Amino acid sequence: MSDAIITSRAVGFAPEEIDLTASTRTARLKWAVVVNDALPAGRAVNAAVCVAAATSNAVTGILGDDAVDTDGQVHPGLPWAGCSILVADAAALRTIRDRAASADGCFVADMPAVAQQTRVYTDYLAAMKETEVEYYAVSIIGPRNRVNKIVGGLPLMP
Repeated sequence: MSDAIITSRAVGFAPEEIDLTASTRTARLKWAVVVNDALPAGRAVNAAVCVAAATSNAVTGILGDDAVDTDGQVHPGLPWAGCSILVADAAALRTIRDRAASADGCFVADMPAVAQQTRVYTDYLAAMKETEVEYYAVSIIGPRNRVNKIVGGLPLMP
């Protein structure tokens, strides 16, 4: 179970849209994860991984085929359409999350700060009901032009 809150919408790739030979820039949907730039590296990575897990579980067709190496070892499929990891300050992250959640055709998964402050999932659920949400990361996937408008100008995570 992920520490992410999900805004549930049917977003994904139809089988005929999946083109593993195409550039990531040609995919109809764009995926961006925006992380709070004030977080230390470990917390930032944890937040990004949690929202990515929620996204890959919810968005159909995002993962490519498994890869097989020269030794015959199987490596699970990765996102064929790519994913940009960006940073923003806390205020911008809230605005980005709100804009994405109201954008038609976008899926949003977010990582509230309280998720990293609890060790028991039911404690996290209870704490969410009693706190103003501060976001550590937001994952957005949706039509390329909409996602670009929401996250445009943000820097890549260093």
